[in-house]
Amino acid sequence: MSNEKPFQISVSDDKIDLLRRKLELCAFPDELEDAGSDYGVPLAAMRRLVKYWKTGFDWRAQEAAINAELPHFTRDIKVDGFGTLKIHYVHQKSKSADAIPLLFVHGWPSSFLEVRKMLPLLTVGNPSFHVVALSLPGFGFSEAPSKKGFRVNRYAEVTHKAMMALGYSEYVTHGGNLGTMITRAMALNGFPQPPTRLIAFLQHLLTPYTAAEKAGAQKAQWFEKQGSGYFLQQSTRPQTLGMPHLSLKRDEVSFTRDRILFGGLASGIAGLDLHSHTPD
Repeated sequence: MSNEKPFQISVSDDKIDLLRRKLELCAFPDELEDAGSDYGVPLAAMRRLVKYWKTGFDWRAQEAAINAELPHFTRDIKVDGFGTLKIHYVHQKSKSADAIPLLFVHGWPSSFLEVRKMLPLLTVGNPSFHVVALSLPGFGFSEAPSKKGFRVNRYAEVTHKAMMALGYSEYVTHGGNLGTMITRAMALNGFPQPPTRLIAFLQHLLTPYTAAEKAGAQKAQWFEKQGSGYFLQQSTRPQTLGMPHLSLKRDEVSFTRDRILFGGLASGIAGLDLHSHTPD
């Protein structure tokens, strides 16, 4: 029997009021002359983002739009060694009978909303997809594990079990950032099943990298040297960072902005500028 339940996002007024009070109390540090983005988020950009969050961003309008545009659900997933977690996901089915099930796994710091603008395009045309975009455990509206040791393989287990519960015994995956690590772990663990098209699999292993793929590998190396310091901190002392992020929303938006834009530059995404990026 399915335990799937429809879900609607509904953030309490108390939480929104608390956020506004925190933003009103924001103080900003000084900045070295001509620092730009060499040491992180520029001060001018941070002031602009906090001002927009306080006076220009309408959460209730966004909440209503996200609920109207996306079909939300929750489901209980049993995880080996961690009990049962309530997992939130978006499930948009194509009208095409031969549509391909697609598991979309978001990265960090991000959410299921990564798929929002693409969803109308993915579910029509040829090929088209039945799209599942979940909130990873501890992200968005999914329950977080309460025990230590919840690593990439456990995320892979959750995402695979969610697809199986939806009736997708075969599916393709897409992941970015942390999602890449999770989808790779799924393949290494035989989720949804070991490769059955062995000739295609071998061709993939033996085909030389393209020029674009080689350029991507070089950018990944650059990111490891210039933009991954946070990873060591979070891998060893995550609670230390979690405290200020929860209490100081300025810290949270600064850290998130830096990670998303720096990661975008490492990926070679056109149009990203650390100095002039807007809240959109």
